Amino acid sequence: MLDQMEFDGKLWLHAGPGGWTFVTLPQDCADQIRFYTGSQKGRAWGMIKVSARIGASTWQTTIWPDKTSGSFLLPVKAAVRKREKIAAGDTASVSLRLLVPPGF
Repeated sequence: MLDQMEFDGKLWLHAGPGGWTFVTLPQDCADQIRFYTGSQKGRAWGMIKVSARIGASTWQTTIWPDKTSGSFLLPVKAAVRKREKIAAGDTASVSLRLLVPPGF
């Protein structure tokens, strides 16, 4: 389904304030998301609600558009990283499900 995808991604630490840890979605996933969701008008800063899973951990969050990569960024919460014993520099298998209707 277009609203669900799985991929492996490397966790990285944002250099700015807050110490956010992200996974950059592969370009083919970003293209599928744009196709499925349509226009980004009406969404705060182009963010898209998702349900994410790494290992046994599932959480709801938003993916953020990233101009640098042309893709989206998935923030990975500290509680998830701790539970799954992963950190920046590790590669994780990610399952992502969009929580928006088609063409939103």
